[in-house]
Amino acid sequence: MKAGRAHRVPLTPNAMAILKSLPRMDSSPYVFHAQRGGQLSDMTLSAVMRRMQEAEVKAGRDGFLDARNKRPAVPHGLRSTFRQWAAERGFDRDMAEMALAHDVGSAVERAYQRSDMLERRRAMMAGWGLFLKNTVVNANLVNIRAESH
Repeated sequence: MKAGRAHRVPLTPNAMAILKSLPRMDSSPYVFHAQRGGQLSDMTLSAVMRRMQEAEVKAGRDGFLDARNKRPAVPHGLRSTFRQWAAERGFDRDMAEMALAHDVGSAVERAYQRSDMLERRRAMMAGWGLFLKNTVVNANLVNIRAESH
């Protein structure tokens, strides 16, 4: 974590299955590791998304654009999508902010509220997983894993 503190994430069984299925590098403790085994750069996902967008445009398609401003998708938009979803479904603001590893409340509030609401966030993340699964089932997506073989 760039904040230098632990951040527990209550993953769903489906998310765990996906993570366990990924190839691992014996010399790296990271699930998503750099090619040489170290930590991924914070710009890696941005670069991948930019290349995906460029490939879509080159193929004559619009690519992955924000519905409102028509700008290409960026990694922060993934976090923003979750935050909007949580708000629209009435999940507690603090709980949603904790899920994004944001500081919640003042320093005094944080001194008294030490829970990370893991079990409550587990239910929220299960709902998010179902939302994503439904979205993926109904979307016209390319299976990258199948395409790469």
